[in-house]
Amino acid sequence: MATTAVMRGDRIEIPAEMRERFGLTEGSVLLVESDAQGIHLRPDDDPMSEIYTPERIAEFMLNNVWDAADYAAARAEVAAMGLDPDIIRHLRPDGIVR
Repeated sequence: MATTAVMRGDRIEIPAEMRERFGLTEGSVLLVESDAQGIHLRPDDDPMSEIYTPERIAEFMLNNVWDAADYAAARAEVAAMGLDPDIIRHLRPDGIVR
């Protein structure tokens, strides 16, 4: 077992011996999970895993609408995320690709 601390910018440092043991390098993706015992980090070994960026989440929101009212609500929610819905590639309810 090793210890670390939360540093400025909410960063933590994983001890060198653990980085080496699990083959972690800069840019390695870790899954962060929690349960009643605490927070757990583990390497994401699945090459098909996707990290959902805010833009990708916005794309899902804009593509999964039922009608014009739902689309307007999704656009407002994307805008509330600080993103411009007009630059997120998606299929509008009228079939036009943006």
